[in-house]
Amino acid sequence: MIVGTAGHIDHGKTALLQALTGQAGDRRREERERGMTIDLGYLYTALEPGAALTGFIDVPGHERFTHNMLAGAQGIDLVLLVVAADDGVMPQTREHLAIVELLGIPGALVAITKCDRVDLARVHAVRQQIEALLAPGPFAGAPQIALSSVTGEGIEILRKALLDAQKEVLQRSSSGGFRLAIDRAFSVAGAGVVVTGTALSGQVGVGDTLLLGPQGKPVRVRGLHAQNQPAEGAVAGQRVALNLSAERLALEQIHRGHWLLADWLFAPTQRLDIEMQLLASEPRAFEHFQPVHVHLGTQDVTGRVALLEGTRLAPGERMFAQLLLNAPVQAVKGDRLILRDQSAQRTLGGGRVLDPFAPTRQRRSLERLAQLQALISTDTLEAALPALLASSDTGLDPQQLERHFNRPRTTWVLPPDVRLIDTRQGPRLFSASRWEALKAPLLEHLARFHQLEPDQMGPDRDRLRRFTGTALARPTFITLLDELLAGGDIAASGPWLHLPGHQVRLSAEDEALWQQLQPLFETAGFDPPWVRDLGHDEATVRLLLRKMARLGQVHQVVRDLFYTETVIRRLAAMLLQLAAENPVIQVSAFRDAVGLGRKRSIQILEYFDRIGLTRRFGDQRHIRFDNALAQANGH
Repeated sequence: MIVGTAGHIDHGKTALLQALTGQAGDRRREERERGMTIDLGYLYTALEPGAALTGFIDVPGHERFTHNMLAGAQGIDLVLLVVAADDGVMPQTREHLAIVELLGIPGALVAITKCDRVDLARVHAVRQQIEALLAPGPFAGAPQIALSSVTGEGIEILRKALLDAQKEVLQRSSSGGFRLAIDRAFSVAGAGVVVTGTALSGQVGVGDTLLLGPQGKPVRVRGLHAQNQPAEGAVAGQRVALNLSAERLALEQIHRGHWLLADWLFAPTQRLDIEMQLLASEPRAFEHFQPVHVHLGTQDVTGRVALLEGTRLAPGERMFAQLLLNAPVQAVKGDRLILRDQSAQRTLGGGRVLDPFAPTRQRRSLERLAQLQALISTDTLEAALPALLASSDTGLDPQQLERHFNRPRTTWVLPPDVRLIDTRQGPRLFSASRWEALKAPLLEHLARFHQLEPDQMGPDRDRLRRFTGTALARPTFITLLDELLAGGDIAASGPWLHLPGHQVRLSAEDEALWQQLQPLFETAGFDPPWVRDLGHDEATVRLLLRKMARLGQVHQVVRDLFYTETVIRRLAAMLLQLAAENPVIQVSAFRDAVGLGRKRSIQILEYFDRIGLTRRFGDQRHIRFDNALAQANGH
């Protein structure tokens, strides 16, 4: 069990832990000189002979060091709220209580200290204050123990209460990836770099490789302590010290707030969707896009809060919100965080992470809010997945879901209506019905394209994707197309996609123009006119001939020079005849056969190179007989 103290400055938190454990706190010189706790203190003791070690985290009570208190409050099992009998409930008592409530700490005990300084009536009055303070929250009715760290009165009663609480602490699941929010880093002579923190999930063992810090530096676990004892492994819920090794690993590279993670969990993010709660004690509403300090794990980063269901959040109310952070964090669903004001002087509220990979667009759409509602309503991936997929036209990334829920894919039990779609950039998850529903609109858009562009065979893949306006990523869209092609719903002619029954046709205007131009090409033979010489508007003629090329009736040899299908076949036949006489076709031989100049002859040969009838070797050509038959048959 991990116990964290909370309470106002000078209410006796450190003295109480010394009375309980026999170990002195405030070990730092400046703490002893100033008579106050400045940073986190760590103590371990067995509350009775033979009992497992209990870890205690002593936190500073001064308002200037609330950021240190927040770093120590993460991951504790029970809060020991300390209230001095002479002072009673004070400002930091209230703020610390609000913080541990927002963090979802599962249990609490209250120690009323310094009872040797007051009479029983005062102790009774403080009890009433505390009862009123706790009544609205999750710790209502928490046991209160009056004691004195000086005389020892009540210490054994507190010890017994802690032992009873320890028996009730639920063992945290060790499934999922290992996550440790670092609260200390130091160097040990002969061992090297050591980091400490509370294991928030998973398990770790000697020899494991983890990723450290914002850069994800690979480090190896050389040795470890769990609950202050040497061990071969540690699990979620334990205080852990890890001796790390890595190439060029320096203590100066490691800071409080850094994360130590299983490699597959490493996913820095600067946008998180949360359920935000504003403290009821706040004097005014919270405004959209207000700047804040965000405390997550042991990390403190600045950012802004975008409210997703309005522009103002009233005191005591909750709302979906998106955090836009100025530095990357590591988070999974369910993580608790604290929000403090821009000057870091006051706790505003807190939140629970719903999606650590929040979208940049459509964040207030009804579909997105439905997804957030599904995420807030359930804790498991399997329970949330149907609602998430039902509101997603683009599918879900399995790797991102693994990190989102801290659940490796090997442990998933997918509902029967879920399909894993393989794409060129990895798999996507879709509702089977949603995936099938994506096909009909695509076919409708293709039919509409044919109506708008009847003289075209069809669009290529990328043009069709743009035409549909789909939100699907290109690899997913290509997979959807491939399924339609395999099923015969769509046909392909080269790169062009079309409905199986589609036939290309010219408009009446184009047909009339072609009737005028066709005789000019037929009489020109091997030397057809250039576009500029056809006696009509160049742009109009060029566009028509390109349409005819898509229909396969003409071939564009070079820009603005087109040959009819009949002439191209005659030229191909001449090449085949030359190859029958000599497998090596010279430019001069082809030139003499067609009766054209060398430049035009080369242009025609280069066209045949492009379409695969010939292969060039210097100034010579060879027929590609693997393609010659197909060319002869018009394929």
